[in-house]
Amino acid sequence: MRQRLRENALCALVAAGGCAATAWLGLYGFGWGDYDTEARPALEALTHGHLLGFLRLAPAYGGSLVERAPFALLPGLWGGGALAVYRMVAVPCLLAAAALGVWLVARMRAQGRSRLARAIVLAVCVANPVTLLALEVGHPEELLGACLCVAALLFAARSQRGHDHSLLAGALLGLAIANKEWALVAAGPVLLVLPPARRVRCLASAVAVAGAILAPLVLATSGSFTASARAVAAPAGSAIFQPWQLWWFLGHHGALVHGSFGAAKPGFRVGPAWTSVISHPLILLVGFALALALWLRGGRSVALSEQRALLALALALLARCLLDTWDTADYTLPFIFALLAWEVSSPSSNPPILAFAASALVWLCCEWLPLHASADVQSACFLAWSLPLAAWLGVQLFAPELLQRARPTGDGRAQEMTVNSLGRRVKTS
Repeated sequence: MRQRLRENALCALVAAGGCAATAWLGLYGFGWGDYDTEARPALEALTHGHLLGFLRLAPAYGGSLVERAPFALLPGLWGGGALAVYRMVAVPCLLAAAALGVWLVARMRAQGRSRLARAIVLAVCVANPVTLLALEVGHPEELLGACLCVAALLFAARSQRGHDHSLLAGALLGLAIANKEWALVAAGPVLLVLPPARRVRCLASAVAVAGAILAPLVLATSGSFTASARAVAAPAGSAIFQPWQLWWFLGHHGALVHGSFGAAKPGFRVGPAWTSVISHPLILLVGFALALALWLRGGRSVALSEQRALLALALALLARCLLDTWDTADYTLPFIFALLAWEVSSPSSNPPILAFAASALVWLCCEWLPLHASADVQSACFLAWSLPLAAWLGVQLFAPELLQRARPTGDGRAQEMTVNSLGRRVKTS
């Protein structure tokens, strides 16, 4: 134990510094983010001792606020105000990212991976510009959900090596689902990576944990929380229609579109009503279809490999971004973290370039391009890299032999040198 602490001390210190810098840059205020209108009323009720008011005012992702409620009470110890509460409820999300980064780096160190590769992994976890965007708009729970899903799958995969972590994996999955319902797409990969005999235990643990967190919200609100969650799952005629998704060019240019806070959005399209109705159910359907396909291809009797399960998780979470008409930068965090974990699990010694590049491209499309290009250009740029990446991940998951055929066939051994009759070497292609 002491040796592990010594080995990871520097990494943990760097991770803490990265999280502190990200918090300092991103948690400067909440007056223009979703936190002010969605989470703040409930947390203010909690800090004033009104538990029932907290439960009744909780938004559709109220489970996340329940999980982070102890941190909201901490500023009361030193007389902190609303800004301190806003910052403190983001702390567990940042700590989860730091813990995941240290864990992945420790695995890479044991595998003998390069310092550059380990540095990139830690940077993606604790100094990601997409995390900064998530904090600015008031949605750190996306970061927490990403870490919980990846951690649940990694613990489930350890059950293949003689240890039974199915209950812990299920508990983490339950926390992720209670945090935000999109984590349901992670249930398939987490269950399939377990030995078949342990899947029921994991599922029962996930249901129990998620139910324990969500039950107070359901009981205290007399069904209004359930109705709110249902409305988010299948919104009827929602006005939210962002450029960074698959349906964008099906929309039309009409009257000037205004955002949630009244800001004009020139060049934005108005989406067809049916896209908002089907997008969220379709995300769950695609996640279920991926899990079912893997189960039919051998997952019913044999545990899926960790690397393949992480690949399935990354693909399902990327599909969520493509299909969700509400898609914003923070929605991509779970996909980026799953992609990062997949690259770490790969036997290759290459740095995790894909997750690093995806983070940069998301920042480019969602933060830089809006200042320099139209919404149509933003959407085209997002689809230009996300659709090919989704196709590549799908081929890698279901037909990797097609990619192997496209690679050079050399076996890595030195080729014999041909000589002519005079003993001189002959150059060959």
